[in-house]
Order: sequence, then C-alpha cells, then structure tokens
Amino acid sequence: MPRLSQLLSPNVVDTTAFKELPPQHKDVVNDFYNQVDYESKDVVKEVESTIDTVALKHDVNTKVVYDYIDSELGE
Repeated sequence: MPRLSQLLSPNVVDTTAFKELPPQHKDVVNDFYNQVDYESKDVVKEVESTIDTVALKHDVNTKVVYDYIDSELGE
C-alpha cells in the first residue's frame, strides 16, 4: 500500500534503479532532487552538501544516495 506522501507528491524520477528502492529511500532521493541547486557554480560541492542534508533529515546513511547515483550511472 502506498504512503500518503507518495500519493500527494509524485516521484521526481521514473527509472528502474529508482523503482527498486524501498519507500524510505525513494523519499530520500526525491528530496535530494528537489533540494539540489541546479544553478550552483560548484556542482560537486552542491551535490555533496545536499546529500548530507537529506541523509540527516531522513536519518539514513549518505551511502543510500551515493549507491542510488552509482546505480543510475551503471557503476
């Protein structure tokens, strides 16, 4: 059964790697995509700091997002 938050806010991505994530990790990844500043001049720093922020907010290890990104990149 989907969570209410999933019904109210659609997922940002619709990929196989994303669909394989457990619901809590999907929330983390959605939050990451929504919070990252795509206009930042230092993209690497922005991505890393956003990963740290969402991991702390959702009380998960940063490895969750890094593993997801690796999975999306096919690594």
